[in-house]
Amino acid sequence: MILNTYDDEGSIGFNVDEFAVDYELADSCEVDLESACQEFFMPGGTLYTASADKGFVCEERPQQLIMALAIARALKNRKNACIEAPTGVGKSFAYLLPLLYHAVNSRRPVLVSTETINLQHQLIEKDLPFLRELTGIDFRVALAKGRGNYICRRRLAMLSGEQRDMLLPVPAMVLETQKLVDDLNNGRDENYLNGVRDNSRIWHMVCSESGNCAGSKCEFFRNCFYYRARRKWDEADIVVANHALFLTDLAIRQERGGGGTLLPDYGAVMIDEAHTLENSAAAHLGVHFSRPALLSLLNRLYNPERAKGLLMRSGGNMLEMRALAQQCRGEVYAFFNPYSELLEKNGTNSLRLQEKVPDAAPELLLEILRRLANGMDNEVEDIEEESWKTEFISCAERCRSFANSIQTFAERLMDDAVYYIEKESDAVSCYASPLNVAELLQKILFGAELPVMLCSATMTVAGHFDYFLSRTGFSGGETMVLDTPFSPDQAKLMIKSDMPEPSSPDYLPLLAENIGDLLVGNQGSAFVLFTSYQAMKYCCRALEEKLTVKGFPLLIQGEGLNRPEMLRKFQEYDHSILFGTDSFWTGVDVPGDKLTMVIITRLPFASIGTPLVSARMERIEASGKSSFAHYSLPEAVLKFRQGAGRLIRRRSDTGKIVVLDSRIVKKYYGKEFINSIAYPAEYF
Repeated sequence: MILNTYDDEGSIGFNVDEFAVDYELADSCEVDLESACQEFFMPGGTLYTASADKGFVCEERPQQLIMALAIARALKNRKNACIEAPTGVGKSFAYLLPLLYHAVNSRRPVLVSTETINLQHQLIEKDLPFLRELTGIDFRVALAKGRGNYICRRRLAMLSGEQRDMLLPVPAMVLETQKLVDDLNNGRDENYLNGVRDNSRIWHMVCSESGNCAGSKCEFFRNCFYYRARRKWDEADIVVANHALFLTDLAIRQERGGGGTLLPDYGAVMIDEAHTLENSAAAHLGVHFSRPALLSLLNRLYNPERAKGLLMRSGGNMLEMRALAQQCRGEVYAFFNPYSELLEKNGTNSLRLQEKVPDAAPELLLEILRRLANGMDNEVEDIEEESWKTEFISCAERCRSFANSIQTFAERLMDDAVYYIEKESDAVSCYASPLNVAELLQKILFGAELPVMLCSATMTVAGHFDYFLSRTGFSGGETMVLDTPFSPDQAKLMIKSDMPEPSSPDYLPLLAENIGDLLVGNQGSAFVLFTSYQAMKYCCRALEEKLTVKGFPLLIQGEGLNRPEMLRKFQEYDHSILFGTDSFWTGVDVPGDKLTMVIITRLPFASIGTPLVSARMERIEASGKSSFAHYSLPEAVLKFRQGAGRLIRRRSDTGKIVVLDSRIVKKYYGKEFINSIAYPAEYF
């Protein structure tokens, strides 16, 4: 089989004999999916006998078989499926086995999309190797990552070659580039490259980019990191990707009618952690650009302070182009400054734009960006070095891409969208996010001819999928809620019923006091989940000395450690305490006695001042419905379930879920939260 390979912006097909793939998945005998699932998951079946032979104790989980059969039916009948599978069901195996046999039967790969890196690595490093061992099928697996995760050997060679002094702005970058070259020559592996990506000042200058690739014409093509990975994707039976790459690929398929895709021509899709689908789609089906990103492109072209950049080469109209790049820099500030001033005037870091901002006029900026693009196109004709040609072509395409995004944002060209700005430090960003995500996904995802399956531990409210379906547009198949395999006796829901409401001035002092007493009484081993950084920092300041004296290792989000490092240290130390906000409410797995208490400081209602949230609520109100009943409340209940779900991860786990928000008992909607989890409630 000859592969057609594409870059992120379109087809750059090649037909090279050494890239031919013998795509034989298995014997020609077709496997009956439901029978295979029965044989594998039934009591006494392959999973149980093979696990026992290998010294593993495999607990019986009837929900796992039910889910596997539902996935098998969907694949067999080419229907969609939406399944809520609580923690402990073993959902990964439940969907991986029928997906594997579907790939065998159809001779086409299947795609698994996840939200978190942790789940990707669990699938790639644990679940799939174990499944290969149990089934005896020598199937192929690949982890698909976006282009920016791979080093471009051509760009690295360009930075470390004769022209490096022209391109690298500071001497330290020269040393960093040379070290990277030496490490690659010494065979450093992909894990090392991941570390470079996260901590490098030159990564944006050496990573692979869309539009910056010559494909098979590149002198480094045979050893290209990206195309080596792409070949593995195309050869794989199961491809594991993240939602960002999957949704970007989905948008490209829709725009180009199936051509120029990023991912292989998969025959089925499983979207795990599907509770994040709406927000992921809003982020990746919209428009986003920032002042730092634009300035980074201009610095790549010409850095006037250090006299570095692509436009410092001799010949052509370089002097005129440098002047144009410098003028463009001024127009970038002129365009973004009104937005920055607007944020400062309103005393916020995030602001929805109800109408156009007259002072943020993009016309001259758009004109200069397009003149830069056309000028670089003209220069390409006189450049002999292929690497320089590729860089100029790439920068020209990026100038046009920025111009299109700026025009879309400034002129409100995206229908049914919310337009807003955000500022972090000095970085101003502009967004246009679609509000009709359900309609878009119904059209480009659930209306496709291939089966699409969703699963998550938290998709229903009061046992019903109505809210989730209204937000994601899921259709074309069955929905299913599986029972939890855990016992109600494994945890208690403890509610502090006499707490003042969060709006009270007494709330924060009493919150800190109660958190301190609970943590001391539990001897640490706890997550404390907040809905705001301000409340978290107040409690940290109030409790740090008390907890430190007790000898409890204290881990605070935003104080030096990233999320994976915080989790690693939490599990490494005894009696650890973790203070976290939004990102720790979901996607965190700490089984065992390292975590025996989860404290929920406040019911997790989304801030109505958030641009995307306020726009969604207005849209619901305009349809004649209550935005609280049809958005705020179900969103908060789902997040509450996710936060509470951090506690019990295995059948042997026990602990307490503590709620320090008395609205759960004082307000009419409180029962929605209490009834959303299966553990008995106690009041103190």
